[in-house]
Amino acid sequence: MRTNQGGRLVILSGPSCVGKSPLRSALAKIHPQLCERLQKLVLFNSRVPRTGERDEIDYHFRQRSDVEALRSTGRHAVLEVRGDVQAVDIDALTAALERGDAFFEGNPFVGRMLLTHPLLAAVEHLSIFLSPLARDEIMYLNAPERHIALPELVTDVMRRKLLRRTRRQKGELSLADLENIETRARSAYREMQEAWNFQYVVPNHDGEDSEHWDAFYYPIGDARKALKAVVALLEGADVPPYVERWAEGFLP
Repeated sequence: MRTNQGGRLVILSGPSCVGKSPLRSALAKIHPQLCERLQKLVLFNSRVPRTGERDEIDYHFRQRSDVEALRSTGRHAVLEVRGDVQAVDIDALTAALERGDAFFEGNPFVGRMLLTHPLLAAVEHLSIFLSPLARDEIMYLNAPERHIALPELVTDVMRRKLLRRTRRQKGELSLADLENIETRARSAYREMQEAWNFQYVVPNHDGEDSEHWDAFYYPIGDARKALKAVVALLEGADVPPYVERWAEGFLP
C-alpha cells in the first residue's frame, strides 16, 4: 500500500564494485518503461568525480567543508562513507516521493540511514542489497574446518574487482588509486554486515569489472540473474528462488 506521499523509495545498495551501476544502466536499456518510473536520488558527495561521472547527474560534487556544513540545516542527512562525506537532501527526496517512486543506488551505510531516518519513517521502501557472495557460499567458507578469515577473503574478492575496474577506466594506476581501492575493499565486509537490514539480498558475482553486463548487449550470467531479480521485485512479481533474506547476525 502506498503512503500519502504518493511514492516509495527504492534502495539498491552493496559494496563498491559489486555491480550496482551497471545494473542500473542495464535496467534503463532493457526495461526503459520500468526505469522511467524511478526518479534518481542525487546525493551530495565530497569526493572528486570518477571517470565518466557528471556533476549534478551522478552526485552533487562539492568541497568537503560544504557537505559538512549541511549538518546544520536540519533537512539533510549527512554521513561519512569510506572517507568521503555524503548528504541526502530530505526536502528534495520528499518532493520526489510526492511525484512517484524515488531511486537510491549507493553505499549500504547510506541505504540504512534512508531506511531508519526519522523524517522518512512514513515512507514505503523497497530495499535490495547486492552481495558478492551468496549465503551458502558464506556458510561453506566460514566453516571452522576451512580455517578461512572471511573478512580478509571478502577484502581480497573486492580488491580484485576494484583493481580490474580501475585499470579498465584509467590504465596505469596511481598511489592514490591504490589507496582508494584498498579503502573500499576493506570496507566491503562491514557493508555486507548491513545486508540483514534490507528486505532482499541478491547474490551477484558479476561486479562492475565484468563484461557480462554489456559486452553482448543483453546481460548474461549472474548479471542477467541480478537484473531479472530486481525487475521482479520492482514489478511485485514472484520473488526468484535465488533471492535471499539474511538474518541479523548472519555475518558476525
